[in-house]
Amino acid sequence: MEEDLLKEKEKLLKEKTVETMEKYSGGIINVKVAQVKLPDGKTSRREVVEHPGAAAVIAEHEQKIPLLLQYRYPTGEALLEIPAGKIDKGEAPEDCARREMLEETGYAVEGKLKLLTKFYTSPGFCDEVIYLYYADEIEKKSDLTGDSEENLHLLMLSREEILSMLKDNRIKDAKTIIGLQWLLNGGW
Repeated sequence: MEEDLLKEKEKLLKEKTVETMEKYSGGIINVKVAQVKLPDGKTSRREVVEHPGAAAVIAEHEQKIPLLLQYRYPTGEALLEIPAGKIDKGEAPEDCARREMLEETGYAVEGKLKLLTKFYTSPGFCDEVIYLYYADEIEKKSDLTGDSEENLHLLMLSREEILSMLKDNRIKDAKTIIGLQWLLNGGW
């Protein structure tokens, strides 16, 4: 019953695209500006960042959780993050998650990946979706490689260390907070 009501309300809120102009086309994102017709007949402008999506992995190995310390230029600071990366064209999200886990941590996912959720990162202006996976079987295979443009430092942290860092606001990355909250709260 609630789902039917939700779908009905969603139809009432739908905006129709009148015109779209591409403003920027890059290696990771595209930026478009759209003129839309609102449900009440008025028009408005929407700025949209298009992103191919990403996959992220929350994992545990010998009671330690792999997190990466990486400088993020847009924030001006180094952030602690779970392994994650952009989905390549034609790549399945699960394959991306496995690839990123190995590239960024040196740990390979040996068993199945469980899809926990997928979510929009900033739906007010961006269409990026992150697929969040859980891996309970990982094994050290190599040293970190990462992309040639990445400078990563791997930390293997206990649940207690992570809880303390979450409480002190030392972990600020949304996908990481979502994954760690899932892990620390026993899943859903």
